[in-house]
Amino acid sequence: MEELAKEAGIPVRTVRFYRERGLISPPRREGRIAWYDDHHLARLRTITGLLERGHTLTGIADLARTFESGRDVAEVLGLGEPTEETPVRLTPEQLADYFEGETTPENLAAALELGYLATDGDEIVHISRRLLEVSSQLVREGVPLATVLAAGRRVREHADALAELFVSVLEDQGGHDGEAEPPQLRPLARAVVDAELSMALDRRLRRESTGEPPRDPTH
Repeated sequence: MEELAKEAGIPVRTVRFYRERGLISPPRREGRIAWYDDHHLARLRTITGLLERGHTLTGIADLARTFESGRDVAEVLGLGEPTEETPVRLTPEQLADYFEGETTPENLAAALELGYLATDGDEIVHISRRLLEVSSQLVREGVPLATVLAAGRRVREHADALAELFVSVLEDQGGHDGEAEPPQLRPLARAVVDAELSMALDRRLRRESTGEPPRDPTH
């Protein structure tokens, strides 16, 4: 423990306190000798970094429990599945910098449930650099992260329905030909959705500027 405390740059009594609070895992024991490793050192440096960013020890303990109960990266990303998204590996401190003041246990639990975040050892993995950058920008613009995640959940529902629609159209027209993924699927789907979303925003903003009431989608 003395060697670990020296490497982490903190007093031995602080390491002992963290151990008692469950902030670091128990050491590996050989007889009367307790061995700490790089995992413990990384956790201590993470705690120090989060404390410097204004997190409390109670909050850090909650965050640790949230991540330890979350899904790992293999479960979230799958193995061998096609994707155009680039995962991003982050330390807890880096994640806190992206969403300063918003990395609460509740928000992190929601992100883990959505599959935006996963764990891989001591690292956190965000499934999409594009989603990470966009959601971080929304938070910087003043949108609460909880609102961003709630919107993401709704978008996910519509996106799943659109994906089902496009795959069904190609399969119905014989465009699948037994391939794992038709090569034209993604560019065609992106083009249609991008154009329709752009026109939908035009219609929505025009109604807002003219005071026209929203149309009933059932008519």
